[in-house]
Formats: sequence, C-alpha cells, structure tokens
Amino acid sequence: MGKKSRVRDAAAKKIRDVFVARPFAGLADEPEWIALRELVPAATAPLRLNAEYAAKYGDREITLASILPMAWPALTKPDGRIFIGLQRHERSGDVNRDIAVALLNALDAAPGGSVNVPPLPGVGPRLADVIANEPLDVKLHSGFDFWLDADQERDDNVKQSLEAANASIFPTEPLTAARAAYWCRVPGKSHVRWVLPDSEEAGLNALARLSAAGQLKLGDDTKFAGMFRAHGLLVPVWDLPMEPEAQAWEEPFAAAVQRYNAALSDEPLTADERRAKQGLLGRQLSLR
Repeated sequence: MGKKSRVRDAAAKKIRDVFVARPFAGLADEPEWIALRELVPAATAPLRLNAEYAAKYGDREITLASILPMAWPALTKPDGRIFIGLQRHERSGDVNRDIAVALLNALDAAPGGSVNVPPLPGVGPRLADVIANEPLDVKLHSGFDFWLDADQERDDNVKQSLEAANASIFPTEPLTAARAAYWCRVPGKSHVRWVLPDSEEAGLNALARLSAAGQLKLGDDTKFAGMFRAHGLLVPVWDLPMEPEAQAWEEPFAAAVQRYNAALSDEPLTADERRAKQGLLGRQLSLR
C-alpha cells in the first residue's frame, strides 16, 4: 500500500467531534436530564433498556446518577448492576452520544470490571435508540452513599472520600409545579432554578412579556437574577432569602409557572416587551 493510500485510510478512520446544541432533544424528559447534569448535586433515576436491547442484554438494572466517584462515566457492580454518570470530566460535543456509548460499553463489560469509554464517541445509537423513552423517576439524595452497597466495607480512604464529597452538597429540593425546577440553599441565600421545557426563543419571549409586566419575581424580597443556557434550553434563576425552606416557595413558584405558561405566545412582542427582552439578554449568568 502506498503512502497516499495509508494517509487516506487513516483520515477515513479518524473520529471527528460533532457539536449538538440540544443533545437531549427527543427524550421524554429533556429538561430533567439537563437538570440532573447541571443543577442537582446528588440524585439517581432508574433506566430501562428498550425491547431490542433488553433482548440482547437481558433485564439489567441500570441507574442514572448525577455524578459517580471521580466523575467516572460508568461503573458496573459485581452483581451486574450498572451506574451511568451524567456529570463527567471528559465530554465530546454530543453529550447524548457520550452517555449512550458509556451505557453500551458498560453493558458489554464484565460485572464488577472497569468500563472503558472513548473520549470521542463517533456515530452510532443515541439514548432514545437504546433505552425506554419515558419520564425519569428522580430520587434526590442528601449524600453520595448511593455509590456504595449497604454491605460494602468502608475503610478510612472511602470514608474520607465520601465525607469530602458530601460536604460539597448544597441542600436541594424539587418544586412540584414544574419538572426540572429545583430550590437550593447556598451560603447567604437560596435560589430557584428551572430548566424551561420550551425552545429558547419561545421561553425568552415569555420571560420578556412577564418582565415588561413586572411579573417576574416570586414575591417580596426575591429577585429575578437572570438566566443561563444549558444544552439548548434556558434556565431562569431567582434569588431568594436564605430562609424559609423549599416548601414555602411552592405556591409562589406555582403562580409563576402559571404566568409563564400564559405568556407563551406566537404573537409579536410589543415595544416594551422587546426592550425587556434586550434587558434579559444582558442578564445572562454563567453556568456555575
């Protein structure tokens, strides 16, 4: 084989990165996938393989986790259980494919063995091709003890690692008026953050209408802090007093959700609403 042929073959085999702006689009619970990846510190949700992959791999117990030890993409337990991590150090431009490849490689790995995940996933099945496409049944945890089995020995290193991880968790609670809406308490104040279920343009226009009408706040002593983008959807953020607890904000937030839904419209924005939209665009927050 000549040199030019070898170069062409190497180029053909090279895996290229592809950017997907809205990687979880098409999943039944897109905003919740984003929330677990970007907002929630410690949470799990069971996943089920679809009929095709269940026939191939059997009835495997699969748990989606906000994060795994050392931000691993996946791990397998000796009894065959699989954990898939959403928050990880390495990622390509297509987060959906990253997770799908981690799951497929975990299914092929020996129980209790390591799971090798490539830095670039290449083309292939996406999550909706592999798992049952249904809403996530999210369970929040106060710590990362779900990483370990109940009968697993915990030596000093394991205990210290868990203590350090648990100390990084801010108190977080779901709000019931909308999916992917979470209250959290950070030093000095609290927040409500909500991954909007609508396209970025539709969500931004609805927020602009509320802003122009003076209806963005959740009540006295609250502030609409701004918003950020996460995997193609908008995430508005409200600053709240440090007290009270999450339950006290259920009713104000439910009213805000109703106002937001009523503000969703294809009608053109008014002059005041266009100015409000520009103001919102100037109040974009960083992801962290």
